[in-house]
Amino acid sequence: MKKLVIAFVLLLAVQAGYAQQITTFILVRHAEKATEGGSDPELKPEGVKRAEALAALFDKTKIDAIYSTDFKRTKNTVAPLAAAKGLTVNTYSSMLAADLEKLVAAHPGGTIVISGHSNTIPDIANALTVGKEFKQFADADYGNILIISVTAPGKDAKVVWLRY
Repeated sequence: MKKLVIAFVLLLAVQAGYAQQITTFILVRHAEKATEGGSDPELKPEGVKRAEALAALFDKTKIDAIYSTDFKRTKNTVAPLAAAKGLTVNTYSSMLAADLEKLVAAHPGGTIVISGHSNTIPDIANALTVGKEFKQFADADYGNILIISVTAPGKDAKVVWLRY
């Protein structure tokens, strides 16, 4: 009887582990920005092409939500993807661990795209992975995509780093 109870408890623990949903974050730095336009420039023509390439890259991927800082370059980077998916680009001012936890709770098991900057995307990746250290991207480096899957921010993180 004791062995049966232990086996039952172990089975419940294993099932609970599998019941946790995996939420995927797609983190992308904005595409190439124009040099004119002050602190909120538009995308360069090559940035527009990169934004279109991002939409094509995730053409077959179910996207549940898209977030961007409130700058033209970040919003315009994900605008073609949002249009293709019929989604609205939600804006954020910061993306701290507590904010990421709210996103996981709002979209459990979903896929969330976050568009940011050379310094904010690595910070978000660090908050999601805890223990890994992503460095700030070089100013001229626009081609990184970090795909991070978690059960909760900082827990069981799996990372795929792509270039596009």
